[in-house]
Amino acid sequence: MQTYAHAVTILFSTFRHINNFLGADKPILESLNLFYHESEGSEREGSPTQCSGDVLCLFCQEQFNATVQKEDLLRHLAVNHKFVIGDVNLITDLKKYLTYWRQRFLEEDLTNFCSIISTKTSDRDKESKEQYYLLCDVLAEDKTLREFLQKKKLEKVLAQQQKEREDETFSRTCLFCRDHFSGNRAEMFDHMTHGHGFSIGLPDNLVYTDEFLDNLQGKLDNLQCLYCERIFKDKTVLKEHMRKKQHKKINPKNRKYDKFYVINYLEMGRSWEMIQADPDDEPGTETETEDEESWEDWEEAGSQAVCLFCDFSSCMPHKLTAHMQELHDFDLKDVKLRLNLNFYQQIKLINFMRRQIYLGSCYGCGEKFTDKRVLVEHMHSQQHVDRFPEPSVWDQPQYFFPTYENDNLLCQLDDDEEDEVAGGRNQVIAEDLPSLNTILAQESVRKDILSGDIT
Repeated sequence: MQTYAHAVTILFSTFRHINNFLGADKPILESLNLFYHESEGSEREGSPTQCSGDVLCLFCQEQFNATVQKEDLLRHLAVNHKFVIGDVNLITDLKKYLTYWRQRFLEEDLTNFCSIISTKTSDRDKESKEQYYLLCDVLAEDKTLREFLQKKKLEKVLAQQQKEREDETFSRTCLFCRDHFSGNRAEMFDHMTHGHGFSIGLPDNLVYTDEFLDNLQGKLDNLQCLYCERIFKDKTVLKEHMRKKQHKKINPKNRKYDKFYVINYLEMGRSWEMIQADPDDEPGTETETEDEESWEDWEEAGSQAVCLFCDFSSCMPHKLTAHMQELHDFDLKDVKLRLNLNFYQQIKLINFMRRQIYLGSCYGCGEKFTDKRVLVEHMHSQQHVDRFPEPSVWDQPQYFFPTYENDNLLCQLDDDEEDEVAGGRNQVIAEDLPSLNTILAQESVRKDILSGDIT
């Protein structure tokens, strides 16, 4: 089941990447963020025209900078070569990754490594059929390569950390006072923790500390709070704000700081938040004994999925289903049966509903609203919650692409094929074998075979 869910997640992620890269060339929807957070580090640190290429495209001679021009490179692969890399953000060294696969694609055919995804799944799809090649860690060789690059990155980080521990040339002034420290970095961190109530973690957990401190010093010089990152008119107001609001700490949600903590390099695809949230990683955590375990109470927690009509979310599919049934009078399973939807049509319908609600449009009558709450109230009062337009409106290839990039509701859908197998409709029934007239019908021969006397 985990393999199936992983494959579905990669499929959705692939559609999202293709959607983003194609842009205005196709009437495909733009992916949005389901959970609204303030954007962090959205500024690009350079422009493609100013960067020298350090890696070749996998299929042609065009060059890109794998760091600064990453999005341009991925867009080029998707648009020009119909090629998409799954979970590309989990690759620790994209340059080496691309260099490796460029060589492998010269040695063997592309189809030996990639899954083929078609944008046309039925005769009713109006768009022309296009095929995309997906390279992801479902392929054992790709997974091994990613793990190898992750291991090399970790080795590099640990070597850098050891170098900083042994470095005696460190010389720096405290971020909050004029005390100067030289030699061991740990003394300055200890001073800021106990002298100023500012802790960024144990020195043994940090790496690239000079760059980290330069980053923090730059924010303070620009009169910016280290936690809420607001800018103040002078240093006195900034210091008073950080003292009163207890903002003498860094913002853990700012992904720019992840680079400076070794924990973020330990496991591929797992940040410090995921590791700390995992009860198996907490010392002293004990599971229940077999006598205390109850299969009736066992529930499998997944990723948070958000309601189609409001901000309610749950990692338990049955809780989200109950919420939409009780609060919004919407039953997805009932809609599936009533409209006779297959798995892919369910995906299209949900993405269509998400898009219309995001645009402030009632999909039942087309009326426009500027406030989402007013829209939902209208849909309830007019009973438009489960009133859908003709399938030709929403059953289109463009709605394969998730409206929201983290829409885990799509991963909770029932697959028709699994349902049929579970319901017994696809079970294989053994046939009655005809009676054959052979020497095996003789009891003496059967006994000799079983006793091993026949040679």
